[in-house]
Amino acid sequence: MIESGLSDRAGRRVTLRPVDDDNWRAVADVAPRDDQRAWVAALAARYLLLSMRSEVWNSLAVYADDTVVGHVMWGVDDDGSRWIGGMVIDAAEQDRGVGRAAVRTLAAWLGDQDGGHPVRLSYHPDNAQAARLYTSLGFVPTGVMEDDELVVELLPSVRGRPRT
Repeated sequence: MIESGLSDRAGRRVTLRPVDDDNWRAVADVAPRDDQRAWVAALAARYLLLSMRSEVWNSLAVYADDTVVGHVMWGVDDDGSRWIGGMVIDAAEQDRGVGRAAVRTLAAWLGDQDGGHPVRLSYHPDNAQAARLYTSLGFVPTGVMEDDELVVELLPSVRGRPRT
């Protein structure tokens, strides 16, 4: 389990846990709001399959207390940079600070894995909600586009120190 001591606005503790035999169905059923489907998969099941079939991505369940509320992936690129991808917070759980806590927790954990490597993610430039979230967390544009998405990077001075 990866935890940082962060909570959502309802005071629920947000943690990241491996996807396993007990939670994979709940993770697979996580679905974003309809208006977000232009930028993320309609169900987190797509990201679970990607992490199962890829040697790059690793899936994690996002929990609020003891309830699965989302999915997020992480990976390591050839240059050693750490990546966050495939984040989906269930539509019923959005606007409660869960996604913010999940990104902060994972970014800090990834940044601590092998010091000095940047933590990156990408999002579509038209996704204003993602842009606001990631900018507010300290991610800055790298000037690189990955497919049709803007690549942003978290500066090391912004990372926190979660407990694992």
